[in-house]
This record gives sequence, structure tokens and C-alpha cells, in this order.
Amino acid sequence: MVVADKKREQIIEGAIKRFSHFGIGKTTMNDIAEDLSVSKPSLYYYFPDKKSLIIGVIEKIFTDYFELLKKKYNPDATIENILYQTIDIRNTFFMKYFMLRISEGLPDIFNDDAMKKKLTALKDSEKVFYAEIFEKAQGKGEIKHENMTHVAELYLESLMGLTNMCIVEIGKDLLPDKKAVNKMTLKQKDLSTIFTKGLRC
Repeated sequence: MVVADKKREQIIEGAIKRFSHFGIGKTTMNDIAEDLSVSKPSLYYYFPDKKSLIIGVIEKIFTDYFELLKKKYNPDATIENILYQTIDIRNTFFMKYFMLRISEGLPDIFNDDAMKKKLTALKDSEKVFYAEIFEKAQGKGEIKHENMTHVAELYLESLMGLTNMCIVEIGKDLLPDKKAVNKMTLKQKDLSTIFTKGLRC
């Protein structure tokens, strides 16, 4: 079982490298098999098609991101500092995996039911985590609201809106412009300050 999991991880890591360098649309399963020196039957054993491999890549990135969020989370810090730290982690992952551009490589991938289901589950788990952050802040008397799930959803969607604006600014550049990402980070932190101050009223 451990060997199988390790092989699956190796395939996902190889796919991330290939996707980042050549793009998802131009990468075939044969390319990945050749890169990793594995047989095609072995590759298809773990991932029956390219779509399942892309889902595996998304799960891997989100799992790593989520584990780091939980590891760095300090419930004793102020809500503002906690949110600042989560923004730094989010944007580190944004920079690291920007080149994947999954939606550009396969424009129809997000219309796929399996992909939608997976993305919804990942988003929901992130929302639960943020709702817990806001709940604990309320327990400490920092903020007040009757529905922290709604607060978490609103906050995350606001962050995503600023991220999308940054992506539009970056356009077709090969790499994200650090100035654009820093600008986005500052806006997200400003938003967090305004957001938490509003919840204190």
C-alpha cells in the first residue's frame, strides 16, 4: 500500500512538472509515462485518464496548502494576524503553481461533473476551516456575527475576487509579476483589516 501511494505521488509530481513546463493542453499521458520511465499500463492503473490525473494534481496542491494552513495556524494570535498569515500562505501557493493554468489548458474541465464535485468538496473544507477561525475569534470577543459560515464564505469569495483581478492584470505573461502579486497581497490584507473591523461593530 505504501509503495502504491509513493508511486501515485511520483506520478502526480511528474505531472505537475510537465504541466508547468509545457502546459496541460499540450501534455499527453504518454509524455508523463516517458518522463517517469513507467509503462503506460502502470500509469493508467493509477490514473485511468488525463482528467483523473488533473484531479489528483489539484487534490495534491490543495492538501499541501491545507496542511500548511493548519500547521501555521495559531489560535492565540489576533484574527487580523491569523488572516494575514493565511493570505501569505495562499499567495505563496499562487506563485508556485501559477504556471499550471489548469483552466486555460483544458477550458471545459470545470464543466465536468467529477471535477465540479471535487472542487466543491475542497472549497467546502476550506470554508469550514475559516468558519472555525472566525468562531474562535468570536469566542475571544474580537468579532461578533450570528453566522460564521456566511462570514467565511463572504471572506473567501472576496479574496478570490482580488486574485482573479490579479490574474487579469498578469494576462498571458509566462510568470506572475511580483509587483502584481504584492499589490494583490496588500489589497487582500487591507480587505482583511476592513473586514475584521466591520465585524467588531
